Amino acid sequence: MASLARHVDTDELIKTLHDHPTHKAGHHNHNALSHTPYSSRYAAGLELSKFRIPQDGAPADVVHQLLKDELDLDGRPSLNLASFVGTYMEKEAEQLMVENLSKNMSDADEYPAMMDMHARCISIIANLWGAQKGEKAIGSATTGSSEAIHLGGLAMKRRWQEQRKAAGKDTSRPNIVMGANAQVALEKFARYFEVEARILPVSKKSSYRLDPELVKENIDENTIGIFVILGSTYTGHYEPVEEISNILDKYEEKSGVSIPIHVDAASGGFVAPFTHAKAGFKWNFELPRVKSINTSGHKFGLVYAGVGWIIWRDESYLPKHLIFELHYLGGTEESYTLNFSRPGAQIVAQYYNLIHLGFSGFRSIMENMLANARLLSRALEHTGWYECVSDIHRKKGDRKFVKGNTPYEESDSSSDYNAGLPVVAFTLSKDFKKDFPHVKQVAVSNLLRAKQYIIPNYPLPPDEEKTEILRVVVRETLSMDMIDRLVTDICNVTETLMQSNVSDLSAYQPNTPSIEKLHSSQGLQKKDQHKAKRPMSKGVHRSVC
Repeated sequence: MASLARHVDTDELIKTLHDHPTHKAGHHNHNALSHTPYSSRYAAGLELSKFRIPQDGAPADVVHQLLKDELDLDGRPSLNLASFVGTYMEKEAEQLMVENLSKNMSDADEYPAMMDMHARCISIIANLWGAQKGEKAIGSATTGSSEAIHLGGLAMKRRWQEQRKAAGKDTSRPNIVMGANAQVALEKFARYFEVEARILPVSKKSSYRLDPELVKENIDENTIGIFVILGSTYTGHYEPVEEISNILDKYEEKSGVSIPIHVDAASGGFVAPFTHAKAGFKWNFELPRVKSINTSGHKFGLVYAGVGWIIWRDESYLPKHLIFELHYLGGTEESYTLNFSRPGAQIVAQYYNLIHLGFSGFRSIMENMLANARLLSRALEHTGWYECVSDIHRKKGDRKFVKGNTPYEESDSSSDYNAGLPVVAFTLSKDFKKDFPHVKQVAVSNLLRAKQYIIPNYPLPPDEEKTEILRVVVRETLSMDMIDRLVTDICNVTETLMQSNVSDLSAYQPNTPSIEKLHSSQGLQKKDQHKAKRPMSKGVHRSVC
């Protein structure tokens, strides 16, 4: 029988039991000689202040070392296989970023060379996305895809309002259509800018992405646009932009209502243009109905966090009254952003990547990532313990997992496989669950975390949330050697769980959150998800990205 236990306040415990006489006396010798950070009074005599600014500062070397020590408790970025955000740049790119850290994108007149690089990036990306002759593409860097999505959505809303007003029609009930697999930024746009979000359920039949048949049933004259995702954060699937475009063409022929598409290519915008597989269909400005596209430079654009891009196919699709003319620090600039001050170093780094790698360099990196993702997928399914929900390792057109099928591996070109992001989404196989019903999939994630891998376990979107997946984003740093090691560690962890009983498995639980986390975040741990104010069934699930 377990004994009763009281909660321990660790802060109070440390304060009470500390044995340093000067700490209890409340005074310190500020002139004491400190040879290293660990011989200073902060090593054992005095805590660094956590919640109030200290009266007196502390030596730079001490603060640096102690903060570095605390940050060592974070996961290793290169093993954060949950994230799409890049964690590697070449030293030359890093040096350029350091040299330009102090430059502010809002000071356009003061940093003309940086702004020229910004303009070049817009032109290069627009051409990658099929900019059409006779149209004048226009765009901007953003702090990421979330801001870019809001800008694209707002432009669609204002164009819809202008068209409705010109026709003398009501403008009070705008709506926008998206799949339940959408990243939360898309629903944020709808809520923040007062647009009804028509969030359509996804299913296994639709490959857990926006279902074109449901789009037909949920559009009307008040639909400002469709958010179509080129690369779902759940499974890496590309949504069928061309098929949805064709549906909207037929709807316009029938009703006279023209509904635009905004492509959220946060991840796929820097993958599809370079791979042999492309997107498997038309998705960019080659389709007249696609009016704007966004991407994250800090994902597969291979830049550190802090840069996104949005481009409209022609300046006519960006309403003039949304563009601000800024008279600032001696210059005049046009601006359409949600932020003012923002870092300029990432713009320089993006231009560096585009020029340094070129088309062939980007293609090599993207094809390598897809090849390694296919290898990981095949290895997991070969064990018999796992099956993949993602399908980039299957022959083009083959979407389903079939037990016992020989894996397709006759080509090293992505063009012979299903197009998608280098993402491996997998789940315990039906046979494994039958043989080991006591093993919970989250335990795999937790034990891999002990080996420093961060591989999330989370439910699929609403209506499919009973299925949980583990997901690996295969970034450029996850080389074949690392795939080999990862497969070995996943197999070892799985075997450990197979040999464990229910009592053993109860120990494999997530860590208790810090005091700061408890006080600063309204988020919930999985065990408390039933307490959520807005459960998955009420909207877009918070996806890992």
